[in-house]
Amino acid sequence: MSVPKVFESEYRFCLLLWEKEPIRSGELAKLCEQRLGWKKSTTYTVIKRLTERGVLQNENSVVTSLVSKEEVQCAESREFIDRTFGGSLPGFIAAFTGRRQLSAEEADEIRRLIDGYKED
Repeated sequence: MSVPKVFESEYRFCLLLWEKEPIRSGELAKLCEQRLGWKKSTTYTVIKRLTERGVLQNENSVVTSLVSKEEVQCAESREFIDRTFGGSLPGFIAAFTGRRQLSAEEADEIRRLIDGYKED
């Protein structure tokens, strides 16, 4: 199953949800007003849209996510690399690191990640 697309303003909303879930929709609307400056109607519209797309569920006015932050980030990263670098992860890494030096810790962490995903 593919992860549904989550747009920028929806992602900011999801960050709040992931932090507080499960949360009643009224509490979530108040939180969105405080942190995002949204009107109550905007929050309920976003809840409805994300429910329809399978990103979250709203049962008995309790909102919970159906996809994790990591799943959304992974899908968005994959889409960005496909669109911008023709799907080339080495091309992305070269562009990302081309303007700055990696610290020894960053380089070691990247090596560990790559070693963990190498095909045998």
